[in-house]
Order: sequence, then structure tokens, then C-alpha cells
Amino acid sequence: MNRLNLILALIVLIASTMGCKEGIDDQRISIIPKPVSVRSHKGDFQITQETTIVHEDSQLDFPAQYASTLWQQYLGYPFAVGKESSDNTIVLEINEEFDSTIGDEGYRLNINQNQVVLSANTYGGILYGIQTINQLLSTNPDGNLPCLSMEDYPRFGHRGMHLDVSRHFMPIELIYKLMDYLAMHKMNIFHWHLVDDQGWRLEIKKYPKLTEIGAWRVDMEDLDWDARPTRKPQKGDKLYGGFYTQDEVRAVVTYAAERNITIVPEIEMPAHVMSALSAYPEYSCNGIDLGVPSGGVWPITQIYCAGNDETFQFLEDVLSEVMELFPSPYIHIGGDEADKSEWAKCPKCQKRIADEELKDVDELQSYFIKRIEKFLNSHNRTIIGWDEILEGGLAPHAVVMSWRGEQGGITAAQAGHDVTLHERSDEAMMLSTSHWAGGMLAPYCESEVAEPIISRLGLRALDLAATLALVASDLSVQLVGDLINRRVDVGVALLGPQQRAVAAHGDLNDLTLAALAALLFSQLDPNLLDVGEIPIHLAQLFLNVLFKPVVDLHVAALDDQLHTASSFPLGRSAVATNETAITYGLC
Repeated sequence: MNRLNLILALIVLIASTMGCKEGIDDQRISIIPKPVSVRSHKGDFQITQETTIVHEDSQLDFPAQYASTLWQQYLGYPFAVGKESSDNTIVLEINEEFDSTIGDEGYRLNINQNQVVLSANTYGGILYGIQTINQLLSTNPDGNLPCLSMEDYPRFGHRGMHLDVSRHFMPIELIYKLMDYLAMHKMNIFHWHLVDDQGWRLEIKKYPKLTEIGAWRVDMEDLDWDARPTRKPQKGDKLYGGFYTQDEVRAVVTYAAERNITIVPEIEMPAHVMSALSAYPEYSCNGIDLGVPSGGVWPITQIYCAGNDETFQFLEDVLSEVMELFPSPYIHIGGDEADKSEWAKCPKCQKRIADEELKDVDELQSYFIKRIEKFLNSHNRTIIGWDEILEGGLAPHAVVMSWRGEQGGITAAQAGHDVTLHERSDEAMMLSTSHWAGGMLAPYCESEVAEPIISRLGLRALDLAATLALVASDLSVQLVGDLINRRVDVGVALLGPQQRAVAAHGDLNDLTLAALAALLFSQLDPNLLDVGEIPIHLAQLFLNVLFKPVVDLHVAALDDQLHTASSFPLGRSAVATNETAITYGLC
């Protein structure tokens, strides 16, 4: 028996011995994340083609239609939507008085033989209840729902997933699919990494060269990531890349918001911006266009010039367009891995240090971040930065995303800042489209799907979720006294075309998100040594039988999409010749 089958058998065995301790039939009531409480009652509610979804609140128009579409995948027919409650109805209702027990995103679900009533304080709570009913239908596809009383609410207020599309571009259809995956796992944050050295992926109207030039690099997919030289395109080169138009972004943001997901864009600075500086080299210290890197870059010395006021005007212009596209209260600005050697010899940067009475280049980075923060704060936005923004002094209102271990998060939390935890470990379950976080995949990434990949990823998912939940709990208990006040963002990104053999392997995504959701939404003890807390629905998840996205991505391989002319109505993904890509920015 191989390792994956062994762990599946173990989970099923453990769960089957524990599943009936509260009188719940886990074969019929299997919910991810595990609800706070479930009480089973006698009888069933039978859904028929005459069953209607009813509500009296106009803000629930979309959730009602969404529920009808979602549930149809199991039942085979849509629901009528009405306003009058009676027998044989599924009632959606927003509480008139705020229910403090379930909070902003919780819900109550009561199923009796005559009616289903889903109530919540907010739109988001209703959506999560709809997802729970969807999971009940996955184990009761005949529409015969068990009578029960359920109370559920999330453990953490910030439950996120990170996707890096800069190093490896992903088609817009995949982004829609991810929104459905996040929604079904009751996740509420999508961290969209749109800018890095290897590609600028967002259309900026005022600076068109960011996508005409910065979105494209010389195609070196045949070489190892760190063996690819950085150079400018030459005539006849094939180019790899793509970007999202502003219309595409607006549509995705709306789609996500309808599913209670906030999209947080990441616009890197002052480093990880060689794609921008290839398009506009005047905003670097040396004014040189080095090209858009095709692979890894280290050290990262080509960064924005902190002594040039025109650099800040450029960034404010870019961020103004970003804010128009993304209503998120948070804007991620990166702030990591900046090699400041150019600043140390740049006359403008040295003058800035003197004029601002700064000690060194570390304090110059702090000046840079604080200046950007002041601009964003003036537009009622809060910055998020990787934990390097602690260096030289933390910006007053910044949220710190700790990716080099928990210490950065602890330091920031002790200083009174909100913190998100983002696991980065080659031996943990941090899946990334970037090379540096995918070290454990390197032996397999250029071959067909190998079982060691699936086994290791599946087995690490719970460990990562448990570790992050434990650290977050410790931070909250010790420093805040209230778990909900410390936000937790588990930075899980899907595999990209660099690991293209597994990029379209959907069950890996299910494995990861469900394990994370199980510990970030549920009120479970994150210490998985207590095996009694492992419910049978995780075994079902590992077998990949529960989840079906509303939006399906019909592709033979993502690799083919990224190396042929796009057939998408708005997509911008291709490998092109130098002439077409540089002239038109797309093909």
C-alpha cells in the first residue's frame, strides 16, 4: 500500500471510530470547515422541483440565484425564487437584531421536515450557509436533507490565499475558478500578486509600457529557473507573458465580492520591480534597462530610486489606478528583499538620507514605505508589507505579513500592529508559482505528475494549517486576548506553469484549501495530535469527492494556453515574437 493510500485509510479508520460520538451521521452530514455545533433531529426535508427559495431582503437577490445555480449541479434542476414563506421552502433571512454569538460571518441553519431556514447577520453569513447546504447535497444528492440545527461562525476574521501570477501568468478563467474554490471553502481574502521582477500583470492606463514591455520576457522555459540569464528581447525571440486588462480586473473583483471575497492586490516596491524598470528605467538609480528577467534574480539590486521625487509620483499614479480597480481596504506593497547597494552609491538617495536626517539605507527604506503609506492612508487604505518593512522602523499603521517565520509577526504584534502569517518553507505546504518556495517540487516539476508530489503535498497540508493556527492562537492569546483580532492569512498559492505537470491537478487545490479552511474557520483544536478532532469529511476531501466549481476550466494543459495565441475573449496569455509582443503588448 503506498503512502497516500495508507494515510487515507488511517484517516477513514480514525474518523469512523470517532464520527458517531455526538450522534451525527457523518456519512450524511460532512461539512468542511467543521461547524461549531450540529444537533441532529429525526426526519428529513425532501427537496423537490416544487421547492422554492424565499427571501424578503433585496440584498439577498444574488445569494438566492447563486444558491439555485450551485445546488442544481447535484439536483439537476434550478429553484424558483420567491418572497413568501410557506411549507416546502428554503428561507434566507438577515437577522433584524444582531446575533452576537455568530458575529459578522456566522450563520444558523435549521432544517425540519417542512422547511429549511438559513439566518445570518450579514450577506457573507448567508453565503457561507448556502455553501454548507451545498455540501449537504453532495452527500445527499437525492435532495433528502437530514433534519438538524446548526450554528457556525469563523475562528479567524482573515482567511486568505495567495497566488503569484507575476512569475508565471495564469489565464483569467483560472482566477474565476479560484474564486469559486475560495467561496466553497469559506475563505474571504484573495491575495493577488500582480507585480514582480518577472512580469507586470496589471494594465495601467497612464503607463502603457508597463504591460507593453513589462508583461513579457524572453521565453526560457526549457532552462531551470535559476539558470536563466536576464537580457532584453532580441529580434526573433519568443516571449512568454501576459496581463489582465482593467475591464477583466473589474469583472473579477465584482465576481469575488458577490462571493464575500476581498481581493487584495500586491504591487511590489521598492524591489522586485525589474519588469517596471525595464519599461521605465528612469525610475531606477542607474537609469539602465536590464530587461525583464526570465528566471530567478539574486541579489535584487535593480530597485526604485528612493531619492527621486518622480519615482514617488509614478508610484502614486499607479496606485491611484490600482485603488480605482480594487475597493479593498488593504493594498499590499511588498517591501521585501531589497538590496540597497544602488542606494548606497546613488547621489539622489544619499541626498535624501541627508535631507531627511536618516541614519542609513535601512532607514531610507523605512522612509520609502512610510511615504507610500501616507499616500494610501490619505485615500483610506491600509498597507500590507512583508516582514522586511520592519527594518529601519515600521510604518505607523502597516499590517505585517510575516513570511520568514513567525518572529516578524510576533515583533509587529507586540508593537500593536495587525499581523498575517504566511508560511514559507520548502518542507511545509506553501505552494507557490515562484521557484524559491517550490524547492521540494524541483525533482518533479519538469516531468509528468509524480505520486511523490501528490503524497507529500497532501500529507503536509494539515501540518501547515495546524502550525499557523497554533502560532496565530498564541499571538492572539498572549498579545490581544481575542482570537478574532489577529488576522491570519495562510499564504497558499496554486502551482504555476513552472510546475506545469501538476498545475491543472485540481485535487491538490482541494486538499490544501480544505485543510486550511478546516482549521482557520472551524473552532477545532489546532493541535492535531488530538486525532479525535479529525472528522471524516477530511477523508472524503482527500478522496476528492465533494467539491465541484460552478465555473469549470476546460483545458488540456495550462502549458498549451501559455504558449499559443489566446482563445479567451479577454485573455492576454501567449508566447509571441518580439515584433508582435513589443508593438502590441499582446497577441
